[in-house]
Amino acid sequence: MATVQAAMESGWIAPLGPDLLAFEERMASYLGVSYAVGLSSGTAAIHLGLKYLGVRPGDAVLVPTLTFGATAFAVTYLDAEPVFVDVDESWNMDPGQSRVALETLTAEGRWVGAVLPVDLYGTPANYGELLPLFTEFGVPMFEDAAEGLGGSFGAQKLGSLGSGGVLSFNGNKILTTSGGGMLVTDDEAFATKVRFWATQSREDFPWYEHEEIGYNYRLSNILAALGRSQLERIDQTVARRREVRELYGVGLAGLEGVYLQEDPSWGRSNVWLSVVTFDLGLHPDAPMRVRLALEERNIESRPIWKPMHQQPVFVGARSFISGRADAIYASGLCLPSGPGITDSDIEEIWSVIASNLDS
Repeated sequence: MATVQAAMESGWIAPLGPDLLAFEERMASYLGVSYAVGLSSGTAAIHLGLKYLGVRPGDAVLVPTLTFGATAFAVTYLDAEPVFVDVDESWNMDPGQSRVALETLTAEGRWVGAVLPVDLYGTPANYGELLPLFTEFGVPMFEDAAEGLGGSFGAQKLGSLGSGGVLSFNGNKILTTSGGGMLVTDDEAFATKVRFWATQSREDFPWYEHEEIGYNYRLSNILAALGRSQLERIDQTVARRREVRELYGVGLAGLEGVYLQEDPSWGRSNVWLSVVTFDLGLHPDAPMRVRLALEERNIESRPIWKPMHQQPVFVGARSFISGRADAIYASGLCLPSGPGITDSDIEEIWSVIASNLDS
């Protein structure tokens, strides 16, 4: 709170100021990239990032079907078409299905403007296979790490892969400015252009001069101060989230047909959310039954993101589906994972889960 109070007392409230510049510099340093641009949301970062990468009306953009809607929504802001690809064992964009999609679209003469892999629930996608694949097809990769801050692929921090990356600081994220986001990149021209567009494309004149359409997408100084203070303890935050998942694992280990999402072999999750799946052959309707039982105790849990190819707004969208995302959605439940959860809270959730499974 001291940083926010200092920002208020300085008079730098919005839209720009020293705290925003310091937050951008600190985030770039933390991720190991050269540039960061604070924006009003992660969605704004996807929009401007795809715009810079040259996505045009009618272009196809590959998006994993298992994601939050904003990943796909931003594609449509450019009148491009999200093409949905199923997921692999990490619940992220499947390299095999991605290859099929790229080969099929290329054979049809469709232009693929970009690909948008997502680090779902903080777990890294398989970039060891995805990056060479996208390079082979000459398609730029823009990483949606909105849920991934603090996670890693090998030695690289999530958000630092590809042509650029997206971060989100929404109210439920691992670092929050209440609302906000960031675009990060090693490309100076990329960062400069996005910063220009995000500040209403104002040219360097004493008056307001505009040669391009601009957007009111900049993060405010006071919100940046809030984010800056949290970034200083991001490693401790991630450590606690990982500890919460371990505690869930202790209580759930003896339950047959109940599985926690784990780290893939190629990276480390920030465990933004601890997510459990149920063997529906052993425990029919378990996700709904457990969720409602927790709700009776005023404990919030949520279904896994509904796959985009199932969403009414994307009925008829082009999709390359294996069925894995559908199965994960049907069997999964996101458990309470926030910083305020206590060990005794976790024990209570164990008990509720155990008592609402078919014996």
